[in-house]
Amino acid sequence: MAIRPFLAMTAAEIRGTETLPPKTAWMACHFSPYSTGLSNLPKALPPGSMVILDDITPIHGHDSETIAAQLRPRLDALKCSGVLLDFQRPGYEEAELLAGRLSEALPCPVGVSALYGRGLTCPVFLPPVPPDVNLADYLAPWQGREIWLELALDGETITLTPAGATTAPLPPAAQLLGGHRDEKLHCHYQIHTDADSARFTLFRTPEDLDELLIEGEALGVTRAVGLYQELHGIPQFLIAPE
Repeated sequence: MAIRPFLAMTAAEIRGTETLPPKTAWMACHFSPYSTGLSNLPKALPPGSMVILDDITPIHGHDSETIAAQLRPRLDALKCSGVLLDFQRPGYEEAELLAGRLSEALPCPVGVSALYGRGLTCPVFLPPVPPDVNLADYLAPWQGREIWLELALDGETITLTPAGATTAPLPPAAQLLGGHRDEKLHCHYQIHTDADSARFTLFRTPEDLDELLIEGEALGVTRAVGLYQELHGIPQFLIAPE
């Protein structure tokens, strides 16, 4: 059985869900716009849950020691298994400094987005694997590091014309059924042609994601994280890992 992903949930989703997934991630923690600490820290979570800290509010001016002091007792009390620093704003020196400090100061593993992961030794959090990219090639730049992988059902379309090739994202809501399976890329694809173009539609099924995680575990992936609203319909992701 492949590793089971943490399903990232908003505070509203957690409040409105009677039975939480066996691996829950709190996706509601931000830098406070009014002080030098955090806002929206969780008050209750199942043991083993993960806390996700994002940078929707820029980190500028926030204090690493204050944030570490806020997080440490809360993580201990809730028996959390990890913290994910999902930082997507480039160019903030404070973000890299905070990641380094928290990876030393907190009682559980701390993963940081690839944007700020180069100079650190903690787990690195990578975006979803594009369906046209081989997993081993995608992970190769981070060989030797512990990897946390974002999981998503996003696909893409590749259109070939006499002028060249173009790609476009395929959102999860537009996912298709059927098609041919590519075992190396862990995806399905469909081909549509007309007089002067060919369109390849690549997408992943729940079974493809499972196979992706099985290979990923052999290549250094120790955790996966995906959106509850996108992945909660996949039965095997709601089964407690053995």
